[in-house]
Amino acid sequence: MPPKLLLVDDREDNLMSIEAILGTDGYRFVKANSGRQALKILLSEFDFALILMDVKMPNLNGFETAELIYEREKLKHIPIIFITANNFGEENIYQGYKSGAVDYIYKPINPDLLRAKVSVFVDLYKKNHMLLQQEQSLKSINKSLESEIKERIASEDKVKELNYKLLQNIERLESANKELDRFAFMASHDLQEPLRKIITFSDRLYSKYNTRLDDEADMYINRIQGAAERMRLLIKDILTLSKIMADRDSFVETNLNLVVNEVLSEIDCTIKEKGAKILVEKLPSLHINPGLMRSLFRNLIGNSLKYSKKNVKPIIRISSDISFERTKNERDIREKYCRIHITDNGIGFDQKDSEQIFSIFKRLHFSNEFEGTGIGLAICKKITEQHNGFISARSKIDEGSTFIVSLPVNFPVQTETN
Repeated sequence: MPPKLLLVDDREDNLMSIEAILGTDGYRFVKANSGRQALKILLSEFDFALILMDVKMPNLNGFETAELIYEREKLKHIPIIFITANNFGEENIYQGYKSGAVDYIYKPINPDLLRAKVSVFVDLYKKNHMLLQQEQSLKSINKSLESEIKERIASEDKVKELNYKLLQNIERLESANKELDRFAFMASHDLQEPLRKIITFSDRLYSKYNTRLDDEADMYINRIQGAAERMRLLIKDILTLSKIMADRDSFVETNLNLVVNEVLSEIDCTIKEKGAKILVEKLPSLHINPGLMRSLFRNLIGNSLKYSKKNVKPIIRISSDISFERTKNERDIREKYCRIHITDNGIGFDQKDSEQIFSIFKRLHFSNEFEGTGIGLAICKKITEQHNGFISARSKIDEGSTFIVSLPVNFPVQTETN
């Protein structure tokens, strides 16, 4: 079924205009010409990916309609974007967000901006829908395990083993649901809103003053726009990582030195600002996803720069070696791994925190000390797991840190078969 959108506006021409802009993107539209009609539709239909609603409507305005919609538990998952011709002050914008909105679109509508925003939320809706299907699948597996426990009640050891597997499945399901719920909210609101402002205001700045800018200023604006685009792509990659499914087609033989050099070029301004020295030894070529691996190095090198000591120039060394690690399958095979070491002379951390730093939103420092969202190392962990590898850290306070990324030399690693 195509994603379904609810369009709410008291003017038929506005409804037709929005439908014309989005009509080629494969959506199914349900239209309401008032807040009351929208509420009536939502009494029987809950499977909307997004609601696009005009603010200024007679009887029930957009804010009032949104508050009534979100009073129903079944409708709280549907994001609402307000469409308005007014440039609201901060107080009215706050009222819109308080009533449940996730964003605003101002009239006259920019077709490309509307398509982009709708695409983001429809994408999120599809991923949540897939997550619900996975949840049902896991519940079905759990029921099968319960049935098998009853059938094998005579074997006490077998019953204990199946109970342990059942508890593990339940724990993983609950943990995944909580993590993905928090992640989806952050990605759809906390990340999208500041990014939209960066793109909007940099475009306005360039459009208004481009004839008065010198080459250097023009370069800076281009860098801002380039950085905003990279952030948009990063958000897309993070949303993909929220439901890891290894995409074998995107893995290619790649020289890791080329990947590291690309990252160093991207963050060149930060390196110069910090006066950092980056020492990169010869790294091997591995079967990897280059885009994800760039994100991994960008996070790890960025962390070393961010958590450097005051008045001490950062020194970061990137090296590698080969080791043999035991796999987690029944045969206990030792596989060949490439271990990549990222070592710095920064502030370090207590070794007892070396496991929890890879948890999503876990930060060891106050937000006023160092900027960050608390998801960088969690992303690194997901990327290494997608490569059938693992990541660890060694550190001492005031003595720097070493992050070790272990990737299989012969990808994919042979997995357990039943």
